Amino acid sequence: MSARSNKPHEIVEQALALSRADGCLVIADETSTANLRWAGNALTTNGVTRGRSLTVIATVDGQRGTASGVVSRSAVTADELEPLVRAAEAAARGAGPAEDARPLVTDVAAAPGFTDAPAETSSAVFADFAPALGDAFARARAGGRELYGFASHEMVSTYLGTSTGLRLRHDQPTGTLELNAKSPDRTRSAWAGRSTRDFKDVDPAALDAELAVRLDWAKRRVELPAGRYETLLPPTAVADLLIYQLWSASGRDAAEGRTVFSRPGGGTRIGERLSELPLTLRSDPDEPGLECAPFVIAHSSNGDRSVFDNGLAAPATDWIERGTLRNLTTTRHSAALTGLPVTPAADNLILDGGDRSLDEMVADTAHGLLLTCLWYIREVDPATLLLTGLTRDGVYLVEGGEVTGQVNNFRFNESPVDLLRRTTEAGRTEKTLPREWGDWFTRAAMPPLRVPDFNMSSVSQGV
Repeated sequence: MSARSNKPHEIVEQALALSRADGCLVIADETSTANLRWAGNALTTNGVTRGRSLTVIATVDGQRGTASGVVSRSAVTADELEPLVRAAEAAARGAGPAEDARPLVTDVAAAPGFTDAPAETSSAVFADFAPALGDAFARARAGGRELYGFASHEMVSTYLGTSTGLRLRHDQPTGTLELNAKSPDRTRSAWAGRSTRDFKDVDPAALDAELAVRLDWAKRRVELPAGRYETLLPPTAVADLLIYQLWSASGRDAAEGRTVFSRPGGGTRIGERLSELPLTLRSDPDEPGLECAPFVIAHSSNGDRSVFDNGLAAPATDWIERGTLRNLTTTRHSAALTGLPVTPAADNLILDGGDRSLDEMVADTAHGLLLTCLWYIREVDPATLLLTGLTRDGVYLVEGGEVTGQVNNFRFNESPVDLLRRTTEAGRTEKTLPREWGDWFTRAAMPPLRVPDFNMSSVSQGV
C-alpha cells in the first residue's frame, strides 16, 4: 500500500507514533501543478502533476546538547515510513549537538482543516486564461509578432506535526506567467512576467499590447558605451535586487561583522538611515494577494532558518521603516546570540513606494534608460553587497520624456543597499514577478525606482 493512499495528516500522525526519539517533527508536503507552454503563437504542451514529499526531523538529547537528524523523501510507501523515521533518528544519534538547538515550539493552536484533504490545482485554473491567451495569439499573428512562454500554477498543502502537539497546515497557491514576444526575424525580443494566486487577475491581451509597444520601440537601435546613467528600474528588477538583499540580511552574520549590515567597530546597522526617501520594506503573511505561511516551515537548518523553530509564528515585520533599518532576519538561536529580536522571514516582500506610474516617471525623464529586467545576478562582495548581472530583453533610451529606441545590453555592478541610498524617486507599488529569482521567490510587490547614476559597468552582447 502506498502512503499516498492515506491522507497527509494520517501520514504525519503515523510517523510521529513510530518515533522513538526525544523529539520529532514531521512535515508532509502535498503538491499539485498545472502548466501550459506555447511557442510561435500556438500551445505546445500542457499537463498536471501531483506528488508528496515527507520530511522527518528527529531530535536526541545528550550530555553535550541536543542533536538533530533530518531525512526527506518523496513518494514514501507505507512500508518505507518506519525506515524513514529510523533513518532520521540514526542521523540524529550520529550527529554532534546542533548549534541551533532550542526546545520545540509548543502552545500553538491547531490549524483549522488539519485533518482535511489537501488543496489541489488542475487545468481548470486556466479556464478563463487559456481562451484569452488564444485571442492574444490571434492578435499577435495579425500584428506580425510571435508569442512564446509558459504559465504554471502550483498548490502546496503543508502539514506540520510535532511531538510537542503542534498540528499546523497551510495551503500555498503559486502562479507564474512569463511571456516573450519576438519579431518574425527574431532580431527583437520583449518580455513580461506576472505573479498570481489563481490567474484571475492576469490579462494576456494587456500583456501582448505591452510587448507590442516594446517591440516597436526596438525598431530603432542605438549603441551606448558603458557608464553611469539615470535609470528607471521597473518593479521586476527592483524585486530581484531586494530579494537578494533580504536573503543577505542575516542578523547573526551582521553582528559578526560579515555583511553590509555590520556596523564598523561592532554590532549591526539597525537604527541607521539607509534612504532619504520614506521607503518601507516589509514582509506580511496577510498581505492581500501575496498571502503566505504565517509560521515557520523549515525542512532544514541554515543561517536564517532552524528546524527547531518549525511552527513559530512569522508575524508582519518591517525590515526598513521609512528609510531606517529596523530588523534583520534571526532564528531563536541567532537572536539569543546577538541580542536581536526573533524575526523569522516570511515568504513575501513588499516595498511601499509613491503614487506615480512608471509611464509617468518616463514622461518626467529628460535623458536616461528604461530597463525591462535583470538576470544572471551574482554576488561580488558581501561586505558591500555588491552584485553583478546583466540586463535582458530590452534596455530603452528615454529622451525628452519619450522612449526613442532600444540600446545595447549591459553588465551592471551595484549594491541594492547603496541603490536605496541614491534613489531619488519611487513610483507606485504593484505586484511583480522577479525574473531572476522567480523559481524560488514569487510573492513580491515593488515600485519602479529612479536611480540617477546606475552603474552600467560594461557592454553586453546578450539579447
